[in-house]
Amino acid sequence: MERVEEMMAFYTALGCRVVEQGRIQAVTFGNNKINFHMPSLWQDEQFTLRGHTAVPGSGDICFVWDGSQEDLLSVLEAANAEVELGPVPRVGGMNGGSTEGTSIYTRDPDNNLIEFIMY
Repeated sequence: MERVEEMMAFYTALGCRVVEQGRIQAVTFGNNKINFHMPSLWQDEQFTLRGHTAVPGSGDICFVWDGSQEDLLSVLEAANAEVELGPVPRVGGMNGGSTEGTSIYTRDPDNNLIEFIMY
């Protein structure tokens, strides 16, 4: 995670709550949680519980959005998050990966892809 303060401000603007956990900071969004591995953790050779090709600041995250598409677009605009793709039809992970929804994609300050899916 290269720009810690900017990342926390971005996710806070999206409505997430920041949870500090030492060398990991997390944001929660309803029942969803993202763990951000702080730079000091990447220096620890025992830190192996991460994506195999991950580098600091990487990720690909999907949130279930319970509100309307218009509300989501307003929140993204307030967070200065540009829509990269969408709204587009997608099959989501609910019910064993067979539920159709509509997704909108954006990126966070470290360029991680974020998908918001609405069922």
